[in-house]
Amino acid sequence: MTIDDLARPDTSGAPTTDPATEPAADPATGTAGETTGTATSGRAPRGWAALRPLVLRMHFYAGVLVAPFLLVAAVSGLLYALAVPAEKVIYAHELEVPVPDGDATALPLARQVEAARAANPDGTVTAVWPGAEPGATTRVLMDDPEAPEGTSLAVFVDPYTADVRGQLPSYGSSGALPLRTWISGLHVDLHLGEFGRNYSELAASWLWVVTLGGLALWLGRRRKNRRALFLPERGPRSRRRTLSWHGTVGLWAVTGLVALSATGLTWSRYAGENIGSVQDRLGGATPKLSAAVTPGGGDASGGEHAGHGAGHHPAPSGSDAAASADIGIDRAVAAARAAGIDSPSISVVLPAEGSGYVVKETDKQFPVQLDSVAVNPADGAVLDELRFADYPLLAQLTRVGIDAHMGLFLGLFNQLALAALALALILLVVWGCRMWWLRRPARRPVARGAWRRVPVTMLLPLLAATALTGWFVPLLGLSLVAFLTVDLALGIAAKARSKAKA
Repeated sequence: MTIDDLARPDTSGAPTTDPATEPAADPATGTAGETTGTATSGRAPRGWAALRPLVLRMHFYAGVLVAPFLLVAAVSGLLYALAVPAEKVIYAHELEVPVPDGDATALPLARQVEAARAANPDGTVTAVWPGAEPGATTRVLMDDPEAPEGTSLAVFVDPYTADVRGQLPSYGSSGALPLRTWISGLHVDLHLGEFGRNYSELAASWLWVVTLGGLALWLGRRRKNRRALFLPERGPRSRRRTLSWHGTVGLWAVTGLVALSATGLTWSRYAGENIGSVQDRLGGATPKLSAAVTPGGGDASGGEHAGHGAGHHPAPSGSDAAASADIGIDRAVAAARAAGIDSPSISVVLPAEGSGYVVKETDKQFPVQLDSVAVNPADGAVLDELRFADYPLLAQLTRVGIDAHMGLFLGLFNQLALAALALALILLVVWGCRMWWLRRPARRPVARGAWRRVPVTMLLPLLAATALTGWFVPLLGLSLVAFLTVDLALGIAAKARSKAKA
């Protein structure tokens, strides 16, 4: 009999077996502890031998039940990672212009802003993003009644001629254009609003649990050589080979998947609030820049998301503009440059009533340049400075983690790494479901009651940690309770049927 014979479904109705997928033998006893529940000597299993059946059962069922959510999140995440470079191709006309020959220099920003106003007189300029490199257009952001909700209208201006290259909706501090904005909505909430966000939070809540559980199971297996730990096995198609690919790819991807889960939870609705509260209590809140020019004036920067809601800071116009002195955007940028804002990638938020210009570096690639200053529109004096180096460590890690999740931290390398992780997750889900299918007709790896084999000294701390985690990550806790309730009901029903047959 070959391994393939063992891997094939048993048409007689008996559960199939496969040496590669059956629980690994307990190193202390040489027996599969989770199959029998006890060692051959009659002693109750201890340590990993006692805990492994419970981890295996949870990994199996969580993987199967959460697989659809993980698959959607992975596919949409893959599309998002590819959308970042795709935008540069699809919107090349708006984003790029020919560089003039000779020593041509960019026109003053004020003239470029006037060109954008002339192209869209109904809009109110809120922020300006000068081109970060030769050949890049200047992006003038406007509040516009026709722009989709939550977005600004971006007018793209040729910095050398002041010609308007086009107009597109722009979302967030990353400047996502329509393609990436649509894919982002699919990834975050399936375009279903607040209700749809539950899907992505559920996927992020379970991703780290399934990943770390799978890592423990893979490392805990007995194998003939160390190569089988890191490299998949070759041979005919079977559950053994599928498991080998599932385990090795998961091992290589585990760090990235856990990082994606953690950073994804920071955006979530329920767990994100708890994470934010803990971060604030630990002194890791993101500091804010004060741009107030009058006593009691508000903060125009918006802290971590400066420029993200630029539409809330309309520029003064009409009689208000005449009543307030304004040095202009070019002098404000010059004052910020003199104060140490030296990155070519900047955003300029125009002053609102009671606040000044906010000039912020936006280069999120390594090494990051995210310093910002506030400039008094009356005389160009620096009102406040905020250096990224002065952020608390937790705030720095949060900023870098979010940018890495969005594929902005390391540029193209970051985007390719995200695409590879998304593809790995898709394959892990497919392989996991295939192993579940090949296990038929008995698709349970471990019978109910695995928790009874865990010693009390391990079970009680495990229950306490699970309860705490379920409270901190609510959708994880609620879905786990629902799973246990359904599993208990099915167990009671099965027991009743067996008694009735007896």
